[in-house]
Amino acid sequence: MSSPGTTLPKNSPGAETLSRTIPAPARRARPRLRALDGLRLIAALMVAAYHYGGRDGEITEAWGSSPQLQFPTAHNWFAYGCLGVQIFFVISGFVICMSGWGRPLRSFFASRVSRLFPSYWAAIILVTAVFALPVVTYEAVAPSDALVNLTMLQQPLGVDRVLGVCWTLWAELRFYALFALFVVLPGANRARVILFCAVWTLAAAVAEGANEPLLDLVLMPEYAPFFIGGIGIYLVHRDRRDLTAWGIVGVSWLIGQHYAVDRLWHAPNPDFFSYRTSFGIIAVVTAGFAAVLLIALGALHRVDWRWLTVAGALTYPFYLVHEHLGWVTVAALHRGLGLPSYATFGLTIAAMLLLAWLLNRFVEERLTPLIRNGLMVRK
Repeated sequence: MSSPGTTLPKNSPGAETLSRTIPAPARRARPRLRALDGLRLIAALMVAAYHYGGRDGEITEAWGSSPQLQFPTAHNWFAYGCLGVQIFFVISGFVICMSGWGRPLRSFFASRVSRLFPSYWAAIILVTAVFALPVVTYEAVAPSDALVNLTMLQQPLGVDRVLGVCWTLWAELRFYALFALFVVLPGANRARVILFCAVWTLAAAVAEGANEPLLDLVLMPEYAPFFIGGIGIYLVHRDRRDLTAWGIVGVSWLIGQHYAVDRLWHAPNPDFFSYRTSFGIIAVVTAGFAAVLLIALGALHRVDWRWLTVAGALTYPFYLVHEHLGWVTVAALHRGLGLPSYATFGLTIAAMLLLAWLLNRFVEERLTPLIRNGLMVRK
């Protein structure tokens, strides 16, 4: 057996075994793409605008009337904010491919768990506690359901959700599982990532045609092109001359805009809350793909302001708490204090960003390294 300091030829029989037993050197720190942090925040604000003024539902109770009356013109624009989720998924495909490249499965798992759960747990506890207050008119979920929500598996288990936005986290979890199993575990390289994108694209199309619930659950035909598109953009980021990568991005955009229009467009109908044109939906999806692509190509390298790093750090906790706690805040400011609609809208956004900063400062910054380091300990 070779000693720990032995260097074997790259293709020698023992090289692979040795590489598994000796800890890999620390990976070189990549320059942070601060423009991507800014895009994350924009996508989160789009979703918040949708939840506060672009749809009906519980927010109507908070305003005391339909958001159509609160924002006679803007509500039509706010309705496109739901597409911030698709932009999130493109960003996620890019970031997960970047973070999983050259990383062992254990490290990838630890980084994802430590990133997702601290703020998520805090948001579950916070929203459950606030909704349990007698002055809050919104109904809290049952205690048993709230506990199940801590696992992030409430949707497949058929349990009531504490956070309305957690359906997107369920999609993210399934993407992480697929990427970990078929790319990270065997080791990420260009050929394997391209094969993963090609097979998932084809399999998702088959799942859509088969109309089989299990295939839909695993392969997520509606959202797969956005994740795959983000992966393709990361390949372009690595080599802008990679025509196959450009092909992945192009096909993913074509399929993604189809699903977005198919799910979000409807004929003009006075009984519906708002009307999104097919052109508008395509334009927002295209803008999302284009923005991530421009960042990947370095076209936005001048967008390198330090505060964007903070913005990126606040995006996830903001996304988690803004909807349900936003209802409570809107009701308090608009109906309780009598503030105008736009002032209430802006102050609610500001309040949720402040809460997100508190969660980042006192929850994420303390728990994330503890969880990550704990999961990396080898027994």
